[in-house]
Amino acid sequence: MKVILKESMPNLGEPGTVVDVKPGYARNYLLPQGLAYEASQANIERLEAEQRARAEAAKRDYLEAKRRAAQLNNQALTFQAKAGEEGKLFGSVTGADVAERLNAEGGLDFELEKRSVVLPDPIKELGDYQVEIKLHSDVSVHVAVSVSREGA
Repeated sequence: MKVILKESMPNLGEPGTVVDVKPGYARNYLLPQGLAYEASQANIERLEAEQRARAEAAKRDYLEAKRRAAQLNNQALTFQAKAGEEGKLFGSVTGADVAERLNAEGGLDFELEKRSVVLPDPIKELGDYQVEIKLHSDVSVHVAVSVSREGA
């Protein structure tokens, strides 16, 4: 009996996969547990349409991320902050600060989310940094961030 998996099943396959299983296994376990549904012609056509729609959406998302990356390319930010004698900041520059400044001064036609800014730890010292902006799983760009002493 052919069924379409709704969830990942060890030794069977991933969601959306059409698999051939014994009728008893399908009737007594997979279908009642909601782990699969019958692979009728209508369900297979619906699955193929959903896969095409997902592929189109993924391509659109990728192209949009590339367009946004082009806007962020060669951006440079300068932060003025109070710092101690050894160059340690009294506060810090976070990913949210970088996103906020890019949205305000970057001339972007989109709103950059703070979670797109990849900053493992807040910047706590004076200096120049390269901050990664991840716009898509395959698209990222680096922005130059300079932190200098306030009033210098």
